[in-house]
Amino acid sequence: TMDRRNITYLHDFILLGLADSEEKQLILFLLFLLIYLVTVLGNVGMILIIRLDPQLHTPMYFFLTHLSFLDFSYSNVITPKTLQNLLASRKTISFLGCFTQMLFFIIFAGTEFFLLSSMAYDRYVAICSPLHYPVIMSTRLCRCLLAGSYTICFMESTVITVCMSRLDFCNSNVIQHFFCDTSPILALSCSDTYEVEIIIFIFGGSTMIMSLITVCVSYMSILFTILKINSTAGKKKAFSTCASHLLGVTIFYSTMIFAYLKPKESYSLGKDQVASVFYTIVIPMLNPLIYSLRNKEVKNAVIRVLKKIEDTCQLK
Repeated sequence: TMDRRNITYLHDFILLGLADSEEKQLILFLLFLLIYLVTVLGNVGMILIIRLDPQLHTPMYFFLTHLSFLDFSYSNVITPKTLQNLLASRKTISFLGCFTQMLFFIIFAGTEFFLLSSMAYDRYVAICSPLHYPVIMSTRLCRCLLAGSYTICFMESTVITVCMSRLDFCNSNVIQHFFCDTSPILALSCSDTYEVEIIIFIFGGSTMIMSLITVCVSYMSILFTILKINSTAGKKKAFSTCASHLLGVTIFYSTMIFAYLKPKESYSLGKDQVASVFYTIVIPMLNPLIYSLRNKEVKNAVIRVLKKIEDTCQLK
């Protein structure tokens, strides 16, 4: 009983990290720091531009504001601790800190699935039912979709995190990863993890599949509608309104499905870490670039906001 109590209530975990040598760790630190700074500036900048420009106060940009908030948030959950551990000799994280990190990561990442599917539905209504768009995509509906996404993911994350925190860790407290993710902690545990894996698979799988079905159905309808348009210019204009979102969805969903929809026995340190770096560190940086560089409305909004600031400064 004494041994079991000592095993179960660990004070901390050791995160193995991403590299063995100090040189590689320093290179990764500088690279991730640069990516993190671009992520913060890009997402905060996107939020400010959308807030400051009245012409972007539409359902599409309402969702895009919250997408930037989610990318900024779950990047902050993972990246600062990763940067700290790349420079530290002892790469520890407390038991409470580990599962708090897991809780918030699942909330933000899960909410992003639902948000991306809401954005796909928004594009479907805009292209397939343009005359009814203002009525269907009302402020109330947008807020309900957002609140529902957060509520569902908070409940799922709480259940998963509580179940994970009650596992036993017998042989080692070394997590074969750079943050507290579900797969490496399941692989570390000496408990029977079958029930926890089923819970994660049901919650995670249902979130991914429900949102993926919504995205696929929306884009199939969009494709059929675009094919019916006679003019080439009309087709290009219709496609351009959803190209950025489609690219963002493809990158996010493919890496997440690869990383999570599989049993713990198939966990691979190398492959899973590459996928994890991509969706925790790189994608939050890419999203504001994808939605700004490929979007004329955002570019024009940046010009308008900068001109407004310049005019204000001149008046002073």
